[in-house]
Amino acid sequence: MAGQQFQYDDSGNTFFYFLTSFVGLIVIPATYYLWPRDQNAEQLRLKSLRKVHGRCLWYRLRLMKAQQSIIPTLKKAALLFGWAVFLLLAYKVSKLDREYQEYNPYEVLGLDQGASVSEIKKQYRLLSLKFHPDKGGDEDLFMRIAKAHSALTNDESRQNWETYGNPDGPRATSFGIALPAWIVDSKNSMLVCIFPVRFYPPVGTWWYRSIRYSGDQILINTTQLFMHFMYKTPNMNMKRLSMVLTAAFEFDPRSNKEATIRPTDNIQVPQLIRELGNINVKKKEPPFCYPYSLKARVLVMAHLARMEVSDDIEEDQRFVVRKSPALLQEMVNVGCQLTMMANSRGGFHAPRLVSIENCMKLTQMIVQGLQESKSPLLQLPHFEEEHLRYCVSKKYKVRSLQDLVSLKDSDRRSMLRFLGEEKYDEVMAVLASFPSITMDTKLQVLDDEDSNNITAGSIVTVTVTLTRKRMAVREGWRNGGKTKAKVWQNKTKAAKKTKQSKKKKLTKKKPLPLPAAKAKQANGSASGSEWEALQQSIQRRERALLETKSKVTHPVYSLYYPEEKHEWWWLYIADRKDQTLVSMPYHVCTLKDTEEVELKFPAPSKTGNYQYSVILRSDSYLGLDQIRPLKVRCYNSRPVK
Repeated sequence: MAGQQFQYDDSGNTFFYFLTSFVGLIVIPATYYLWPRDQNAEQLRLKSLRKVHGRCLWYRLRLMKAQQSIIPTLKKAALLFGWAVFLLLAYKVSKLDREYQEYNPYEVLGLDQGASVSEIKKQYRLLSLKFHPDKGGDEDLFMRIAKAHSALTNDESRQNWETYGNPDGPRATSFGIALPAWIVDSKNSMLVCIFPVRFYPPVGTWWYRSIRYSGDQILINTTQLFMHFMYKTPNMNMKRLSMVLTAAFEFDPRSNKEATIRPTDNIQVPQLIRELGNINVKKKEPPFCYPYSLKARVLVMAHLARMEVSDDIEEDQRFVVRKSPALLQEMVNVGCQLTMMANSRGGFHAPRLVSIENCMKLTQMIVQGLQESKSPLLQLPHFEEEHLRYCVSKKYKVRSLQDLVSLKDSDRRSMLRFLGEEKYDEVMAVLASFPSITMDTKLQVLDDEDSNNITAGSIVTVTVTLTRKRMAVREGWRNGGKTKAKVWQNKTKAAKKTKQSKKKKLTKKKPLPLPAAKAKQANGSASGSEWEALQQSIQRRERALLETKSKVTHPVYSLYYPEEKHEWWWLYIADRKDQTLVSMPYHVCTLKDTEEVELKFPAPSKTGNYQYSVILRSDSYLGLDQIRPLKVRCYNSRPVK
């Protein structure tokens, strides 16, 4: 191209600028994301959890990993080396001469801007005496001085400098490339070709992985598999569900390098099948008949039965168990998508409510390592099957964790007489760490003038406030050997007293009808409160968009789960009579103390009274689910007051 020149950086100056920027873009984010957490802080955290979680599998594995792992040290060494390179390059760049700067002859001569011609000539004579080559001066510096003198005294040179910034006139546009010239030299072509060959495989691997996985890090093929079987089997029982779960491609070595098929599987898997029984081995339906699926299914069943497996496949079992909750969450998402598609398009049956709830229940079972028919009391330490007969006896009738908490301290100690003092205290400490959720609901139509009345087709908002407390704190148990009165008993007694007093007041005095002015004022205050409720809802949405809450809530007590897990919950509205979802399950992952969740659903198209249920399900514990009735009265139009 005429008037342009492309120059490679033979001196290497601009290449150092490029290299410094490139290394900085890698080192700074890598330090933020990869720098290991303070090991002392992690050790202190684990120490604080020892009393409650000391027997949990994940806790013991974490302690072993913290003692044996050298990965944090290697990470620190790699990051420190990267910072050393970055600082070295930055120092090198700071020492480079400024070659590309605006030409100013006044600066070369050491004069102020606008000096007269006589001052310029006088200064030139002085500098010539000092820097002329014949006087032993620097030849390059003298050439610059002579050029500056010419630019300021010669009319043509001065005009060129003022017009083009250069006394010699216009020059070709020069483009510098921040790469040394040897890179494009034909002698080094082989070296240049080898670099992309080494560089592209990691990029290609990352790209190949990114297009195979969804945003939740689930294989897209697995999601399609779940969608196929949930569409094919809308009413999915627990046995079928476990088969679909273990057919996930995450457990297939051809799709996931973490999964393994060992030569010893041909001996150990059939042995586990014989011990377990009731494994549908003869089923020829693919992919349930594939070796990887059968192995994963057997390992999950052995985990739920709390069977010991050999060391060879114990690591494989931990891998399958660790992956299962995320896969079951994906099945819940798929069930919700199919439900929305069936509601909007029609033409096929949506998955039944029991299918989606079985996914949630199987998650609880896998985290706790318990079969569906087993007692929730087996989630506690030191509890075995033979001990349950003391609990379910006619004297105590303890079948749930709540029943155990509500017992008097003396009765509870008498019932658990098979435990020594140390074991009993450990059971009480674990029980005290279990969550107890208070759930308050409020039904409104926020976008309507009258938020308390529901018309056909309107969007109903149910605001659910969840408050998490420790089970022992809420139910009230011993403190310093003294038995406290139950909190829930005090509440019910107080509620009864208030109800009785209200009834007496109502029987004594009848409310007088409001005058027209007061009625208008009441309507105005009601509309004002509705407006405030709408504004609060909008503010909550804005806060939810701006805030990113941590998903680290409370560690789950799980004796057999191989990874630390935190308490999460599902919250949704369902029609249990028709076995359908009314609102899609909301995955509550940030409940530490209090959380407010808005569930929305379209009101029925027909008028009448409807009985729904607000359901809260744990994804970690058995026996802590809650169901609250929700009555919805739908009008054809706004009722006349």
